[in-house]
Amino acid sequence: MTEPLGEDLTRLAALHGVAVSFRPSPDRTVTASAAAVTRALAALGVDAGTPEATRAALAARERELAGRLLPPTVVRWSDGDGPDALADLPEGTRLLIETEQGETRASLAQLPPGVHTVTATAPDGRTARAHLVVAPPRLPTPAGRSYGLLVQLYSLLSGRSWGMGDLGDLAELAGWAGRALGAGFVQVNPLHAAVPGAPTDPSPYRPSSRRFPDPVHLRIEDVPEFAYVTDPERLRELRERAARLRETVLGKGALIDRDAVWELKREALELIAAVPLGPGRRAAYCDFLAREGQSLEDHATWCALAEVHGSDWHRWPQGLRDPRSADTARARLELMDRVDLHSRLAWLTDTQLTAAQRTAREAGMPLGIVHDLAVGVHPGGADAWAQQDHLAAGMSVGAPPDAFNARGQDWGLPPWRPDRLAESGYAPYRRLLRALFRYAGALRIDHVMGLFRLWWVPQGEPPTEGTYVRYDAEAMLALLVLEASRAGAVVIGEDLGTVEPGVREALRERGVLGTSVLWFERDWDGDGRPLAPDAWRADCLATATTHDLPSTAARLTGEHVELRDRLELLNRPVEEERAEAAADTGEWLDLLSRLDLLQGTGGGADTSSEEAEIQAVHRFLLRTPARMIGVWLPDAVGDRRPQNLPGTWDQYPNWRLPIADAEGRPVTLEELAASPRLHALMEVLREEG
Repeated sequence: MTEPLGEDLTRLAALHGVAVSFRPSPDRTVTASAAAVTRALAALGVDAGTPEATRAALAARERELAGRLLPPTVVRWSDGDGPDALADLPEGTRLLIETEQGETRASLAQLPPGVHTVTATAPDGRTARAHLVVAPPRLPTPAGRSYGLLVQLYSLLSGRSWGMGDLGDLAELAGWAGRALGAGFVQVNPLHAAVPGAPTDPSPYRPSSRRFPDPVHLRIEDVPEFAYVTDPERLRELRERAARLRETVLGKGALIDRDAVWELKREALELIAAVPLGPGRRAAYCDFLAREGQSLEDHATWCALAEVHGSDWHRWPQGLRDPRSADTARARLELMDRVDLHSRLAWLTDTQLTAAQRTAREAGMPLGIVHDLAVGVHPGGADAWAQQDHLAAGMSVGAPPDAFNARGQDWGLPPWRPDRLAESGYAPYRRLLRALFRYAGALRIDHVMGLFRLWWVPQGEPPTEGTYVRYDAEAMLALLVLEASRAGAVVIGEDLGTVEPGVREALRERGVLGTSVLWFERDWDGDGRPLAPDAWRADCLATATTHDLPSTAARLTGEHVELRDRLELLNRPVEEERAEAAADTGEWLDLLSRLDLLQGTGGGADTSSEEAEIQAVHRFLLRTPARMIGVWLPDAVGDRRPQNLPGTWDQYPNWRLPIADAEGRPVTLEELAASPRLHALMEVLREEG
């Protein structure tokens, strides 16, 4: 039994956005523990450790709220819709608005979109200064319907890549898919900078920095200075080693070795960095440095310090743990060559990402590259070091226990503090969005529900001992809409799993598309059977699977159950799991048959083949009103292996598998482009879409 929280603690928690209960299912409410609530408040700078401290903190918070004119950040939608704190100001309050564009206004009328500063002066002499976010009412809507490819970039090797897929491969894929397949987009995994290590964490969802991309994705030969390296023999040796590394993956079936790839690329990039930049390139690099400013300096400094002291800044000498300390400033000067190298690598990666998007658009894609924003960052990485003031110390993001996972989840990612975000006008969030939208036609936001609330788990405690902390969703959405609109980009929210009431509606109202995966689309409020295509929502990206789920071939054949059985991950007898999986798949196949979507492959009569069934699944997706249809690229060649198997670490090679065919043989980008099976599937989309 959970001890009662007490009225004072409950009221204090509510005033700081800390939940005191949660609902793991619609018919069940669980009270959070007093310890979880108290520690969440402590991470927000609020002492509730004793009844006396709780009462004092409650009184202080109530006085603060009663006396303040404005919250730190105010949202105003340009159509006048939604809550507006400015409307609640005392009559006669004078406003002075300094716009982002440098103008001074005395009225809210016809303010341009942007993040402005508003100063309010009440008749009684009180004043308040706040950030004023003015945003368009909705995000841009995709022009018409489109279909595209979903791929984990590292898994897409070509005859030119150095042991893992790179940005040159991404540009080639986009150019080919747009021109030859009529695809409207290519969606990739997060390309954020990873935490270096031995070995590096291969998960793209636990990066060192979301703000800057990882130079491991660079196509070395596409760097202009590559042609002018003064030691061509050394460069030739590195390319030969890269060819052997590529062959071990493609020819011998080895796993992708990100660390080995980076070791080769790092050596090559250091040779390239020794080549002086020409005047035009130097000017472009200086523009990049000026544009990125303090954020880039912090990131590059962390990278340089990590080379000396290791990749967890918590273990650095005390003076270096503060990015603004005198010790850090001295170390930056001492390591300036390395700081400049890492700044230059960020620039090179940014330019190749921009080039990939340009290639996609020139190939006729209306969206181009869809990038992925991870929900958080590694606690020892660059962003966590540079943004300490904005992160909740001693807390980790996760998920509460539910019907699918009774133990809950701890993702090991420090959450942003909602109070510090609001005080800064959401500066780090704005910079992050602006950077990603520079080279994204669309952005997928992992766990988009995090714009509303996140499950905070105190360090050292199990996920069951966490609680939800709420964010200002109005401000988070307004800034998302503002930055996406400026870039003319689409936003897709990953809203799978448990979603609190009202969230999907709020996202849809602002133009954020959802994510719908075929196997989960059932009539959960009715008979539980597969949802007919015309009952699906239109504002979504519809797919057959994702990187965290079995491939379509694996699901159709039951291979996903056999895999979990081999790894001893099943909680029930394998016979029960097989029967349940077969029944689930059978219901979907029955629906596909009733809709006359099982038509055989290549005009043949065999409608029971795996390939015919995969084609039928995608015909079904086309029957839905979904604005975007995504094809998991491994599905196009019958790959049976998931890229990530949740709940595993060393039992399964997560994030290290190249795309392979039905027999498990790695398939290159060139072979994919020539695959009859892939072309047959894409012809279904072209003819019927």
